[in-house]
Amino acid sequence: MLGSDIGIDLGTASVLVYIKGKGVVLKEPSVVAFDRDTNKIKAIGEEARLMLGRTPGNIVAVRPLRQGVISDYTVTEKMLKYFIQKAVGGKQRFRKPIISVCVPSGVTEVEKKAVEDATYQAGARDVAIIEEPIAAAIGAGIDISRPCGNMIVDIGGGTSDIAVISLGGTVVSTSIKIAGDDFDEAIVRYMRKKHNLLIGERTAEDIKIKIGSAYRRPEVVSMDVRGRNLVTGLPKTISVTSEETEEALKETTSQIVEAVHSVLEKTPPELAADIADRGIVLTGGGCLLYGLEELIEEKTGITTMTAEDPMTAVAIGTGKFVEFLSGKKD
Repeated sequence: MLGSDIGIDLGTASVLVYIKGKGVVLKEPSVVAFDRDTNKIKAIGEEARLMLGRTPGNIVAVRPLRQGVISDYTVTEKMLKYFIQKAVGGKQRFRKPIISVCVPSGVTEVEKKAVEDATYQAGARDVAIIEEPIAAAIGAGIDISRPCGNMIVDIGGGTSDIAVISLGGTVVSTSIKIAGDDFDEAIVRYMRKKHNLLIGERTAEDIKIKIGSAYRRPEVVSMDVRGRNLVTGLPKTISVTSEETEEALKETTSQIVEAVHSVLEKTPPELAADIADRGIVLTGGGCLLYGLEELIEEKTGITTMTAEDPMTAVAIGTGKFVEFLSGKKD
């Protein structure tokens, strides 16, 4: 436990902590609930997520990160501290750990600095900041040190990072603020417009996970959704089908496909040939949306596959990046 190396995937939707030799030891939603009156933190993680949209006036459940960027610095710092302590256990701390944290590829220097400072404040001895697509590629088991092109599409909660990686670095990349959260919002909007039904974020996420589709399913699935009828103001239950979710998500998913397309357009020809050969790899929780693989494949004509464990790929890659760096120094 002497100065263990920790990798943190500081995501908009969830925080994952990877410890060298142990793997991913913690995965919790990045939500913090605190009391407005006393400014005391009530709950962090899963416990706080259950409070989203269900709190009395004085308690607020917030996500301190918006679109992959710290929107509330103090809360983020407290959250990080809590997760690091929970992951390593409070007892056997001899030295502060070296922590690598990953950020979306499009963040500014100021935003990077904020993450770095928050991590130091949370108790790191040294901090390495990594770009998300590189961490995702390492975590997906791709050997990024070789001179051949790999395309990674990492769809998180707040941002989607698309990058072509070769020789351990990013050649072309783009980061768009369209991801899993936007899928939820699109479903909320659709339900309001089409069915006059107001539903919460968590219900929208349930719909996305159970029947959400980016591509036509072989057979239609449906589920009952409860919400508030905007006409009568009373609770109401209606049945929603996967075809409707496809319609609801069409605009959002096509923006991700367009971003993939634009990165392919900017890719040098030799690397583009590698990608056509090796395919596109999807990582991140957002890529678990049914049919996203097929949609990207149909629109680009390139084989698309999802990494083995897309949710944890970035965290694992972030942790392994420390080893990757020390390997480079030797």
